[in-house]
Amino acid sequence: MRARQLEVFTAVMRIGTVTGAARVLNISQPALSQVLRHTEDELGFLLFNREKGRLHPTPEALELYPDAERLFSGLEGLRRKSTDLRKGRSGLVRIAASAPPSMSVLPNALSRLRQKHPNIQLRVHVAPISTLISMLRTGDATLALALDDQVPSDIRAEVIDKTSFCCLMSEHSELSNEAEVRFDMMAERTVISYRTQTRPRDELQQAAQRQGISFEPDLEIDSSISAVGFVQAGLGVALVDALLPWEHFQGIKVRPLADSPTIPLSLLTLKDRQLSQADQIMSKELRAVCDLRGKTKS
Repeated sequence: MRARQLEVFTAVMRIGTVTGAARVLNISQPALSQVLRHTEDELGFLLFNREKGRLHPTPEALELYPDAERLFSGLEGLRRKSTDLRKGRSGLVRIAASAPPSMSVLPNALSRLRQKHPNIQLRVHVAPISTLISMLRTGDATLALALDDQVPSDIRAEVIDKTSFCCLMSEHSELSNEAEVRFDMMAERTVISYRTQTRPRDELQQAAQRQGISFEPDLEIDSSISAVGFVQAGLGVALVDALLPWEHFQGIKVRPLADSPTIPLSLLTLKDRQLSQADQIMSKELRAVCDLRGKTKS
């Protein structure tokens, strides 16, 4: 049986009349009867005996019906799923992010997505940018958020926000009395910041050099979030991105970095892979959250 024949057969079995089945399927009675007759011709046996305007299923029809009902239910589910995917009501979003956006922009975007599209499934990964690129290439993620826009040629980077840098310090540090922190205040202090060959380290180093100051952290980190424990333990002060909600961490004071450079927050995708409806909706929510952040800052 073809899909249309299956649909007509199950409708007639459920309702018992051609008129009623035609009304449910929104087709004319002659059209339904023609499909039914054509189905019987192809099968080589009758499905219904016609008596006094009603259809009585034959033994063959009764034997076929349980399997037909199961297949039709699956077909209906497939149709609903296809409609939901087309309209963005369901689907799967696989998104990866480095730690700063995963703790700031991403939660708000996911909350907005959940409110509007509760049936979309979410798969979230937190990883450094080198891993984000690999995940996009392997398909483990279709969207990624990173504090960089200098990416390989097969990756598209859309800058959706920018952030500056700040200084983290113990609540007992005398720097907490300052309105802002300058590079020259880092002398004679243990400085915690990014490792070499990372975008944040390059930006900080170039900014310091423009002021004639050398910037060489004493304790290098891969991710800014790891600076929290070191600062809380009294190991030094940290120069990190201002994207994370640092004020939520106990025992930490935050001060802006004077004349801070900015660093882009980028939405990364693979150039040769088309985004699903769900991915496009997720991207829209990420941009909306960043727009709101920009308005709040201004």
